[in-house]
Amino acid sequence: MPKQRNNRKIRCSSPALLLVGIVIFGFGCSYQRSPITGKKTPYGYSWQRELEIGREADPQIVAEYGIYDEDGVTEYVRKVGQRVLEQSHLRRPETLPEYRIDFTFRVLDSPVLNAFALPGGYVYLTRGLLAHMENEAQLAMVIGHEVAHVAARHSSKQAFRNQLGQIGILGGAVVGEVLAGAGAELLQAGSQASQLLMLSYSRGSESESDELGVEYAAKAGYQAGEGAGFFETLKRVSEQAGSRIPSWQSTHPDPGKREIKIKEMAAEWDVELDMDDVGRERLLDTIDGIVVGTNPRQGFVRDNVFYHPDLAFRFPVPSGWTVYNLTTKVAMTDASQQVVVMLTLTEGNNVSDAASSFVRESQVTVRDHRERTINGLNAYVIEAAFNQDRQQIRLVAYFIVYGGRIYQFLAYTYSHLFADKSSVLREAPLGFSEVFDRNILDIQPDRLQVITVTTAGDLSSLVVDLPDQFKPDDIAILNQLQLSSQVGRGQKVKLFISPEE
Repeated sequence: MPKQRNNRKIRCSSPALLLVGIVIFGFGCSYQRSPITGKKTPYGYSWQRELEIGREADPQIVAEYGIYDEDGVTEYVRKVGQRVLEQSHLRRPETLPEYRIDFTFRVLDSPVLNAFALPGGYVYLTRGLLAHMENEAQLAMVIGHEVAHVAARHSSKQAFRNQLGQIGILGGAVVGEVLAGAGAELLQAGSQASQLLMLSYSRGSESESDELGVEYAAKAGYQAGEGAGFFETLKRVSEQAGSRIPSWQSTHPDPGKREIKIKEMAAEWDVELDMDDVGRERLLDTIDGIVVGTNPRQGFVRDNVFYHPDLAFRFPVPSGWTVYNLTTKVAMTDASQQVVVMLTLTEGNNVSDAASSFVRESQVTVRDHRERTINGLNAYVIEAAFNQDRQQIRLVAYFIVYGGRIYQFLAYTYSHLFADKSSVLREAPLGFSEVFDRNILDIQPDRLQVITVTTAGDLSSLVVDLPDQFKPDDIAILNQLQLSSQVGRGQKVKLFISPEE
């Protein structure tokens, strides 16, 4: 949901990070000198346009995911990023003045392991990625990979190759998934629904970014070969999920082969550079206490009820339905993915005006409309229809005033299913109400804790009283070890802890 003045928002609690579709219109062609090779190269956009793209897209990324900045985490990432950036092709003596741009490094509030970059010098890492890092050298290599995407102008090259009038630019994620399903056809219907787009870089671009990322990290003095361990972690996370991740299959080099190649490239640099900085203590000190997993304060489902502690509301979830808790909305769909309910919010107290604005902007055909009260809250209801791809969609929209905001439930399905699904479409909005339970309102997220081992043994001996959302294997992956791995006295290990511990 849109970021509010009090920073309360609905956040992502699905296991996939939903990459925002930033769509760039007006394809062209520009021949400019490459920051990497110095040779004239065809690009889809001018360098100035790439800078504009980054500036325009960054606020949307921030609004979609939110920023995680507890305990100076962002400042730490910025310092590492600047150190790596100084060794990039954008900071060398021969670099053209226009390429010496400032970079922005952000940590996004998402549990999924991900990193990506936008043209114009915007690099994003998630808190989930930071938690799974073993040392600063790994972080430096991943940041170097993303800086390389910007320096090599991979988005602009991809635009030129595709010869499209519009392309998505949010490719280049280290790892990520785009929401599949969620009533895919219906979620694209109408002005209130959004289409999630992602165009990934080519395998060649990804391999080039790996190569440059190793180079930048090595020249910054890091043991760049450490980055291989993190890519092994990505592979294990993917395998644990029980399915391969689309972005790997489509554009990314195989994570196993990637690990080997990164070690080989780092070994070549090690011959001529002093690259002995690992920075494990610095990294662990920074991420000690970081929020891990889904943050229940930003919304969670329990016993078929969705709760949002920060905004103090609740509503029922139909049995068997899947919930996608995004920053800008909560989307729910049944097993057939032909019935969808979405919740969004806006500021205001006049439900009649909100309903009129919705009808005007969406251009639906209204069949019925009326004011009413829902659990003591002022509300307005509209029943309407619209056509999508030669099929008629029927919808019911509820506008409910609560806490100085208007909550909009948009529930819809195909016209021929509407009568049969009418009651389930109305279940969530009719059950919307305030939360009074202090156990819900005071709930806190799980966090990462760095401990020093006092008694040598295998890692499994430390895996006790895990929070419900984690498994023993998660601890092994978190530490880039196996459960059977031996940990020595005095060794630092990362664990998950619940807030009451």
